[in-house]
Amino acid sequence: MEHQETLAEFETRYQWLRPAQLVERRNACPLIFVPVGPLEYHGPHLPLGTDAINCTRVAHACCRKLRKGVVLPTLMMGTERERCPAQVESFGFEPGTRIVGMDFPGRLWDSHYLPEEVFAIHLAAELRILIGQGYRYICIANGHGAVNHMEVINRLCVELSNTSPAKLVWRLTLPQEVLDGRAGHADSVETSLMMHYNRHSVDLGTLPGRDVPIRTWEFSIVDGPGFTPQYHRDHVVRDDPRNSTVEQGKRSFNLCVDELAADVERLIG
Repeated sequence: MEHQETLAEFETRYQWLRPAQLVERRNACPLIFVPVGPLEYHGPHLPLGTDAINCTRVAHACCRKLRKGVVLPTLMMGTERERCPAQVESFGFEPGTRIVGMDFPGRLWDSHYLPEEVFAIHLAAELRILIGQGYRYICIANGHGAVNHMEVINRLCVELSNTSPAKLVWRLTLPQEVLDGRAGHADSVETSLMMHYNRHSVDLGTLPGRDVPIRTWEFSIVDGPGFTPQYHRDHVVRDDPRNSTVEQGKRSFNLCVDELAADVERLIG
């Protein structure tokens, strides 16, 4: 179901505005938010659209907070690479196991990962269309933390900021306190966010009882250290999604909206 949380007096959805309304809004402030996130496996307990849902909600809330700009329909796309040997080990798999992104062998569904070059071409084309429409401030609200995915976004922001009339910024749509500790995947942070957005989208009953440790390699659930050389040697997830709360999700969401709004205010001066 399409995102409905808008204020009648300030429509944020690009696709719901008539041409004259888009011209008026652009002339007032040539700002547009571009939510980007793939459909990706997030364990058995979260929806496939977790990244896309999160970045979309953050982008619309930020747009309403600033009362400037519009939000492009979400680009539900992203890229991933084959995991390096060190991460294969950190996840608890045998050396030589082929892992692409979060598609661990025990998954129930495949992620929609685009080849990196396809993702780059598609995103670049969308951004150039917006620049051609007269947008001079473009904020990419990115929901996906893959290194190569973020490198593509960063490269395009740098390139287009230096070769076009527009200025572009991007941000991963998690609060800085989470990013400082290394963001996880399908852990308590993402699970809490989804509970805040729609508690019925989360089914913790698909995970084992609380007396059973959740191990990274079993469920495609990884907390921050699981992606680093400091990973837990027993591969047990400490940021356990079974400890998630609506309150934690609301707090993370509000922090991220405030931080993104500050980034955009700096961009537009």
